[in-house]
Amino acid sequence: MKNTTLTMSFNTERLDALTYHMGKKEANLQAELKDYLQKLYEKYVPQATREYLDDRIAREENARPSRPNRQRNADRQSEDRGSV
Repeated sequence: MKNTTLTMSFNTERLDALTYHMGKKEANLQAELKDYLQKLYEKYVPQATREYLDDRIAREENARPSRPNRQRNADRQSEDRGSV
């Protein structure tokens, strides 16, 4: 499954103040928003739907072919050239 980027507007001065004070507490705005979005998902999406989506995502990730290692490909090309 692919991810979607969310965009929202917020007062610039308030955002600056928020990031400044979060930084003092070593908090990360993006991480906090991601955690909160996950909590909203768990609150409003029924358990059965979440389980279905989790299973579907896992199957898609397992079905993806693994990317070949670039070094292995380079080694194979070198071997092919050497045998000519």
